[in-house]
Amino acid sequence: MAVFAQGGPLQRAMPGYSPRAQQLELSCCIGEAIAERGTLVAEAGTGTGKTFAYLVPALLHGGKVLISTGTKTLQDQLFTRDLPSLRAALALPVTVALLKGRGNYVCHHHLEMTLHDSRLASRTEVAQLRKIEVFSKQTRRGDKADLADVPENAEIWNRVTSTRDNCLGSECSFYRDCFVMRARKEALEADVVVVNHALFLADLALRDEGISDLLPAADTVVFDEAHQLPAAATRFLGDSVSSHQLLDYARDATVAGLSHARESADWVALGQAVEQSARILRLACAAVEKMPGQRCSIDALPNRGEFGTSVQGVVDSIHKLGRIAAAAGSRHPDLEAIGRRGPELIGRLARWLAGGVPTAMTAPHTSDAADGTASDAEGGQALAANVQATGQSALLMDHPPIAPAAESAWPDTPAASPASTDEAADPDDEWVRWVEVGANFMRLHAAPLSVAKLFSQHRRVGQAWIMTSATLSVHGDFTHFTRQLGLYDAQTGCWESPFDYANQSLLYVPHGVPAPQDPAFLDGFVDALLPLLEASQGSALILCTTLRAVDRIAARLQQVFEDRGWEWPLFRQGERSRRELLDRFRASPHAVLVGSTSFWEGIDVPGDALTLVAIDKLPFAPPDDPVIDARIKASKSRGGNPFFEYQLPEAAIALKQGAGRLIRTERDWGVLMVGDRRLVEKPYGKRLWRGLPPFRRTRSEDDAVGFFAANRPLDEADDKG
Repeated sequence: MAVFAQGGPLQRAMPGYSPRAQQLELSCCIGEAIAERGTLVAEAGTGTGKTFAYLVPALLHGGKVLISTGTKTLQDQLFTRDLPSLRAALALPVTVALLKGRGNYVCHHHLEMTLHDSRLASRTEVAQLRKIEVFSKQTRRGDKADLADVPENAEIWNRVTSTRDNCLGSECSFYRDCFVMRARKEALEADVVVVNHALFLADLALRDEGISDLLPAADTVVFDEAHQLPAAATRFLGDSVSSHQLLDYARDATVAGLSHARESADWVALGQAVEQSARILRLACAAVEKMPGQRCSIDALPNRGEFGTSVQGVVDSIHKLGRIAAAAGSRHPDLEAIGRRGPELIGRLARWLAGGVPTAMTAPHTSDAADGTASDAEGGQALAANVQATGQSALLMDHPPIAPAAESAWPDTPAASPASTDEAADPDDEWVRWVEVGANFMRLHAAPLSVAKLFSQHRRVGQAWIMTSATLSVHGDFTHFTRQLGLYDAQTGCWESPFDYANQSLLYVPHGVPAPQDPAFLDGFVDALLPLLEASQGSALILCTTLRAVDRIAARLQQVFEDRGWEWPLFRQGERSRRELLDRFRASPHAVLVGSTSFWEGIDVPGDALTLVAIDKLPFAPPDDPVIDARIKASKSRGGNPFFEYQLPEAAIALKQGAGRLIRTERDWGVLMVGDRRLVEKPYGKRLWRGLPPFRRTRSEDDAVGFFAANRPLDEADDKG
């Protein structure tokens, strides 16, 4: 393909670009898949240039292109840098749009409401709100990522953005100026649309007016960072209810009622009833906070009777409030929206009342039938039997009644839960339920045991699907990935990195570190790490498999740094946001960063700022994960071997991601240290290290220390930190 050739359009337009055989081969294969309307799963090693490898054939082939990324960072990079550069280099008249989830755009309606709300938490929030107000009048896109003065994780954003639940849609007085609607309109009209997996999957699950409109029109769909899709699909094609959602519902209903139908009901009392029931439910889940991972499957809950009664209390309080809001909906769109949200919340909660697979979702009741003594099934039957028993009149108190005709807007039987099925024996239709509790939250989760059917059914006949990442296979075998997503007929291929790993890098597994299950393991790991830290003069990323390990290793290193006089910056996950930590790490010579799961991928620190990546243990998924536990049990029940079918492939892909942080450019160099001796001493370890790039390997500390001495720039050779 002439585009990638020496002296071709890319090299002429982009200083520093050089042709790579792997990139050309990958691009040609992607072009064939697009032309044949097939499905291609392509693993492209670091440095292959996979972004241009899929963009070039997608743009040249024409038609509507939808690109989904694993992170908003890559999404922004594609939109602001890669696509404009390529469009200019190839002189292509294509239009490009960026589409994110609602929570990324300022909502004029909620901004207006917040500006008139005197209950802001602090002066900081007041100042941030003023900046957002000014920003909303100056910006064209309304994307919060464009307002650097207010952190993207600031609490104030929750007050000035909309959700699917509280959006007023066409009833909103700001509808014509809505940033979300504008972004969607541009996406529908554009040739190329860039989204992220979270939006893509959440939108499909909710059948919202975004991806579900774009997907049928797309000729080509590209999933970059596709290794994240199985986990993301499990999360977003599932369902959850959080204490925050319940409290937001109560707050929004109270505000809407007092503003637009004050005389119709005691809105404060109605809202407080929902808040109180949510707090009681949180208390009923208190024991979960002391369990491993602060989560627990529904089957292992120690007090299921109390839990069921508490869920019922939430359902009842939402039902009472929601029916009244729905009846008053004609008075204002805010009240109408509250009326719509109630049945949806009850529908999500109902799976926790009827064993998780109710045949028809039921409305709440006020009797004592589900007092915690009956079984879940009995509670569900009692719930159905008491549909008409809910007393609305007691809440109306002395206020004027609402017209009965308006009440018909509230359904007596909310829609069935996604868990409902007539094919319960099909593993693809089984669901897992669990409770997660933290210091300030409680969440009820439900997820499909398999997402293969749910995900693959969205592929339209005649539509090309391209999936690419640096980590999709286990030593060239893609079965684990394709089986999870139901892509049984996909073409697969591997394109190795062009980097010279044998000379640029070293894989070191030290002798003498205790076994991973030994209580002395972490101390042994740090002891083995210290000579390498001294040799590398910092410039290290330490990847841990648990947050507990992050804290212990960081605390031990802090003490060693003080004792030895190492004046190197030491950062640990949790002390600042991920972005802040990475910015400081890149900007600080000799820095050491200790992190867990979120730091195993998506980190690009080229050059001498990172010459040592140390991994404490092989990244096997935690056994307390309810979804993983359920999948392991399902594999055993059908006579399979869950370790080789699921756990080992997951660990191999995660290990490859962590190892990929080390070498990012042709000039990078460094040592990858893995403190887990199972990598070389267990038979399955060979499958793991053979799946890594072709590092030179050693178990000798002298070799590892000597590697730094041989590669460190001369002007740093005498630098002792």
